[in-house]
Amino acid sequence: MVGIVLALTGAGGGILAVPFLVFGVGMGMAEAGPIGLLAVGMAASLGAVMGLRNRTVRYKAALLTASVGIICSPVGLWLAQRTPNRPLTIPFALLLMYVALRAFQKSLPGYARQKAALRQKPPPCLLDEHRGKLNWTGPCAWALTLSGMLAGLLSGLLGVGGGFVMVPALQRYTNLSTQSVLATSLTVIALVSISGVLASSATGHLQWAIAAPFSLGALLGMALGRLIAARLAEPHLQKGFALLSTLVAVALLVKAIG
Repeated sequence: MVGIVLALTGAGGGILAVPFLVFGVGMGMAEAGPIGLLAVGMAASLGAVMGLRNRTVRYKAALLTASVGIICSPVGLWLAQRTPNRPLTIPFALLLMYVALRAFQKSLPGYARQKAALRQKPPPCLLDEHRGKLNWTGPCAWALTLSGMLAGLLSGLLGVGGGFVMVPALQRYTNLSTQSVLATSLTVIALVSISGVLASSATGHLQWAIAAPFSLGALLGMALGRLIAARLAEPHLQKGFALLSTLVAVALLVKAIG
């Protein structure tokens, strides 16, 4: 399911991986985080390779954002290992509700037009149609750097891939096509997640007996999701993801409070 959601939405798979491990295996948040990162990183890597093959990845933007995220990810991992389970679970559930709300808003008719109407000026990162590359400016680099910092910190702290940060950030700060946004986001997720996995494995916090089959399932889900993505309408995908995320968030809150 994590791989399928990641393939269909470009985000969200990572933020669902940890709750699935919490409820399905009975793990704590700090234990589930590195396993979720491994599964999401491997699945995102497959999606990134497909994007590179189709030439939809803006690799310079992905490398800048991921580099900053890789630096910040160990900070989040360090905090996660020193924070009790409940203080981690409640913010995670609230974050998941926010992601669900954003997904539902995107599924509403006319959302794209309203978003365009509210934008008073062009985004800082503009794609040069003739060269097929982004025009790099100071504001563009700064916007992507901040996005990478947030994605990396949340990646290490909560075990999420960061796609729910990267997809909205790329949509807001660039004029890339939807396919290019998703492919570039998956590339960032892959690089940041794998760096977090390496850091977690080096400190002995990764349970490979659970991580290996979970990651294999994510890879299979990614491959399957890429095959069916083009046949499904995006509004229906967003509504389904919003409903699933809300249910998971409520269950996490009940578990944490109870």
